[in-house]
Amino acid sequence: MWKDALRSRKAHILMAAAAGYLAWQLWLTIAAPQKIANFAGGSDKVNILVVLPFEPERFHVQLLQTYGRVSGTQEKSVEVRGVKRADLTTVARPYWVTRVEPLQPGG
Repeated sequence: MWKDALRSRKAHILMAAAAGYLAWQLWLTIAAPQKIANFAGGSDKVNILVVLPFEPERFHVQLLQTYGRVSGTQEKSVEVRGVKRADLTTVARPYWVTRVEPLQPGG
C-alpha cells in the first residue's frame, strides 16, 4: 500500500516541493553570515544598518523591530539600534536583506 502511494505522481511532486523548500532554507542559513560586515568592539548590543535591494516597506520595518529599536530609514536601508550580536545572523537571514553593517556614529 505505501509502496504504491510513494510511486504516485502526487507523492513525487510533494517530495520535490519538500526538497526544494529544505534547499531554500539551507541556502538562507549558509548565506546569512556572509552578509554581515565586521563589527568592532565587544559590546553585547550593536547599532546596525540593514541594507535592502529596494526601499523598505512597513512589513520590513515591523519585522526588524523585533530585534531592536528602528530609528529611521534611508533610501534602501533601515537603521536598527540595540540589536544583540547573537541576533545578527537572524537579521541577515531573509533573502531580501543584502547586507548588515555597523551604523556609523551620528547616523
